Amino acid sequence: MNTEEYQAPQPNDDSSAQPISQEAIPESIEKEDNLPVSRVEKLSETPILDCYETNFQQLHQNTIDELEKAIIQLKQQKQELTSEIATLQASSKNLKNELDQSHIAMGKVMQEALSQFEQRKQSLEIAVEQLEKRQERVRNEMKTSFAGVSQDLAIRVQGFKDYLTGSLQDLAAAAEQLQLLPQIPAEIVKHTVKARKSRESQSEILQFTPAQFEETAKTIHHLIGQYRNQPDYYGPPWQLRRTFGTVHAELASYWFFQNGGRGTLKTTGNQLQNILIASAIISVLYQLYGNRLRPLVLTNSPERLGDWRRGLQDCLGIDRQDFGPDRGLALFERSEAVVQKAEKLQKARQIPLIIIDDSEGQVSLSLLQFSLWLAFSADIKVMRNFHD
Repeated sequence: MNTEEYQAPQPNDDSSAQPISQEAIPESIEKEDNLPVSRVEKLSETPILDCYETNFQQLHQNTIDELEKAIIQLKQQKQELTSEIATLQASSKNLKNELDQSHIAMGKVMQEALSQFEQRKQSLEIAVEQLEKRQERVRNEMKTSFAGVSQDLAIRVQGFKDYLTGSLQDLAAAAEQLQLLPQIPAEIVKHTVKARKSRESQSEILQFTPAQFEETAKTIHHLIGQYRNQPDYYGPPWQLRRTFGTVHAELASYWFFQNGGRGTLKTTGNQLQNILIASAIISVLYQLYGNRLRPLVLTNSPERLGDWRRGLQDCLGIDRQDFGPDRGLALFERSEAVVQKAEKLQKARQIPLIIIDDSEGQVSLSLLQFSLWLAFSADIKVMRNFHD
């Protein structure tokens, strides 16, 4: 409420102390308003100034109370805001500390990971370097250990030929001391001559000299070159599936074109390498003659027979079902059994291939009558010590 509405002219001290008399009221007011006497008496008893002052004091007191309350509320809000600001500052400080710690931890993790990767890289480089050195060492050992020098090969083959010549001479001398056999009937002689002629004709067919069979020679050269330059590790069965080096290719070609499919090769000193060369020869002949080819392996111990079985399976991609006396490959420990089996195969118009392991100290002459045979010759010194 505005205080100016209640403002009235200030009376003098004398008039304020005395009550307003009835005579002081103008007659015009009395006449115009016609106020009752009781109301005039009440107005004369209540001072107007006291009423104004009382209202003003109450209004002033109310305004002061409201202001004080507002000030108190503002102070409370200030305290609350101050506390919230302090809390936010503390939380901001904590978040900053946590962020710094996370950065530090992340940096440590990254550093450890980089160090681990660096160590792994160094270890891999060392391993690769060791493998490269090992590969180079293996290559050098293959060049020096396996048969590859033509002069040494020729010397050793010639020594084995001399050994066979001496054995034949001893056999001829022993045969001269035997008693003469009774006269053979003419029918048996004719049958023997016919069988010999059939074997000779079959022997002529299975020769691999380039002069007589150029197409066959080209096929053999092509297959050996394919095994050497483009090995197929997932080829069909009876096809060579292993790496075939230059030394191995030279030995296989020597057996085909120099020995004519009937002769010896110097052992490589490693049975697995001998099996690899024999597998290549079997694969070439299988390409030429198909299922008519029947390889027969001769060795002197069950252990070496097992090595031949596993090696041929690995090199040719065949399984155990391909081994047996009536199918595929056959393994023997006695030369007599090989001769009997080869004769039966010839009668059945099959082509036997006799493979003689280098463990055989002596070779039966009965094995040399067949068209295809391969003998791995042992070291000459070892053979001489065996005979002595």
